[in-house]
Amino acid sequence: MRYTQLGRTGLKVSRLVLGTMNFGPQTDEADSHAIMDAALDAGLNFFDTANVYGWGENKGRTESIIGSWFAKGGERRDKVILATKVYGNMAADGEAWPNHDKLSAVNIRRAVDASLKRLGTDYIDVYQFHHVDRNTPFDEIWQAIDVLIQQGKILYVGSSNFPGYKIAQANETAARRGGTIGLVSEQCLYNLAERRAEMEVVPAAREYGLGVIPWSPLHGGLLGGVIKKEVQGGRRASGRAADTLADPASRAQIQAYEDLLDKHGVEPGEAALAWLLTRPGVTGPIVGPRTAEQLASALRAVELELSEELLTALDEIFPGPGPSPEAFAW
Repeated sequence: MRYTQLGRTGLKVSRLVLGTMNFGPQTDEADSHAIMDAALDAGLNFFDTANVYGWGENKGRTESIIGSWFAKGGERRDKVILATKVYGNMAADGEAWPNHDKLSAVNIRRAVDASLKRLGTDYIDVYQFHHVDRNTPFDEIWQAIDVLIQQGKILYVGSSNFPGYKIAQANETAARRGGTIGLVSEQCLYNLAERRAEMEVVPAAREYGLGVIPWSPLHGGLLGGVIKKEVQGGRRASGRAADTLADPASRAQIQAYEDLLDKHGVEPGEAALAWLLTRPGVTGPIVGPRTAEQLASALRAVELELSEELLTALDEIFPGPGPSPEAFAW
């Protein structure tokens, strides 16, 4: 496994992040534990979750599965850099009682204590704001965070799904207040087929020293050899991938991508992950394996070296917006 610093911090994390969103809804507890064991054995030390994972009436279930894995001992908790998130409505029926969601100081305090209980730990390494809260000022948010840091309940703070200007606003407010070092990471939708993050999110993150953690690196399976799998009678595309393939031009683009990688003898999913690892500012993409086999494929991507010829060809199939601000200014 390869490691890097998380943004401007001294925290050393693996170049792949283990996403746990499937633990509970699609992968049972025993298999989830096996995947986490395999990840740790491979040197993957950065685990990501969220309080709402498990979804519906099972919100919090994913954190509980991680907690039961930590409880097995073997220095599991000490070896893991644990990231979870706050913002979502945790009510099982979807009807949140006032102040039981988003980023008010009241909900942050309540949510972190609930996550710590489910996770079976007394601290969270990276506590992440899952979305922007337009109704809560950053002065209030950072005041709540300062208390949690002083209490030893969290160590670092990250954001998720923030636009560039909110990253700037959050960290300028933190700098003005003193105390906390502000955001140290940003989770964003970023992959070969969705490169809008390069316009402002990635530049803002790099300017303020945030590590970029791309989610959906295979764009809902679209970049994982989806057409080849259909032809071979495997799992059919669904969700975002199916919607994209319904458009003839988009299907032709994905076919060109798969043909290119077949020519180079590279698996599409592994190439998509390896491409992200070449991008400036990227700490590591989040991989969300449902099975041990999917984890093994993701791990191979860390060692995959993409040639300049292949990188150029990928840019031709999936052209990015170009440098910022030139891409949108002129």
